[in-house]
Amino acid sequence: MSFQAYLDTIKKKTGKTPDDFRVLAEQKGFLNGDVKTGKILAWLKEDFGLGHGHAMAIVHAFKSTIEPELSIETQVARHFTGDKAGWRRTYDGLLDQVKKIGPGVDEKPTNSYIGLRHDGKKFAIIQVSSDCFDVGIKLKDTESDGRLVPSGKWNAMVTHRVSIEDPSQINAELMNWLRQAYDNV
Repeated sequence: MSFQAYLDTIKKKTGKTPDDFRVLAEQKGFLNGDVKTGKILAWLKEDFGLGHGHAMAIVHAFKSTIEPELSIETQVARHFTGDKAGWRRTYDGLLDQVKKIGPGVDEKPTNSYIGLRHDGKKFAIIQVSSDCFDVGIKLKDTESDGRLVPSGKWNAMVTHRVSIEDPSQINAELMNWLRQAYDNV
């Protein structure tokens, strides 16, 4: 479901637009910087009967108007701070290789991972921690094979996961899996 479809459904259900919710949230003091998202979600669910996804869409609409839009580079850089900074060079090298697979590759960072997309469709994600660099890959109907393991509960956006503990593990095998995912989105 697209973001706009969520907003359209919310309008049908409640008769309210994101701007209407914003006014109500401001009246409750929910849009100052110290109010946690959970409190806003609880209010939207309880008072308006919204489900979690629809409530999150309203929260996202709030944030897009009260927080400045960050550049892709700034969003990516946030994933490589502190004890994760050492993985930045590895990520940049991997991204360079992925962009050589074919045209239309871009980054779509979230707060928890960096999505890799082909013409706007996600085919892989990167999640960085201090001790490893995980690559999630969408490979439907592909069996696990050694390093390529099912993603399980790690992230439902992808089918498989490859953990990188050393930059030398970004090799032809990994690039082949990424190429397959790129070709199949």
